[in-house]
Amino acid sequence: MKNLANFLFETGMLKRTPRTGFQFLGSGAESVAEHCFRTAMIGYVLAHLDGGVDTGRVVQMCLFHDLPEARTGDLNYVHKKYVRSDERQAVEDLARTLPFGEDYRGLWQEFVEKRTREAQLANDADQLEMILALKEYKDLGNRYADQWYPSCCDRLRTCAARRLAEVIWETDSSRWWFDDDHEWWVRGGRREDDPA
Repeated sequence: MKNLANFLFETGMLKRTPRTGFQFLGSGAESVAEHCFRTAMIGYVLAHLDGGVDTGRVVQMCLFHDLPEARTGDLNYVHKKYVRSDERQAVEDLARTLPFGEDYRGLWQEFVEKRTREAQLANDADQLEMILALKEYKDLGNRYADQWYPSCCDRLRTCAARRLAEVIWETDSSRWWFDDDHEWWVRGGRREDDPA
């Protein structure tokens, strides 16, 4: 139980570990934990669209793919030109302490190798999460987001992910909540007969 408690504290470190690429984008901030959460949701969506994969495995890969960063920190593409991170050792050190260490090691390795359909979808989910963030910052005026978008798209492996990326890029990121019902926004959701 002590090792499991330590594991859960370690996963909490991802809430305090910033994704460093946004420094180069010039705006935005996100923790690794925030990134992993939305990546897992995207992985679920992609697995559902595919229909022929183990959805749970896709979601698990998405949840675990950046866990080594609790120990190594997040290295963006500029950092990786100059700094080497031993994520494999971080995975091994953690896996040795867990009753599900073999599962964790296997999920991480499968994600890195990108050979299975599940791993390809999980990797696409990872890229789509960045594309969503880029679109959100683009909609707020970041002019560099357009320059980053093609590189993210070129990393996508599945047709569904490429189609979804196109739709994301064409969709206003605030329209999901701010619909076209002007009267609702004027009344604040109150009915006509509401005395307040």
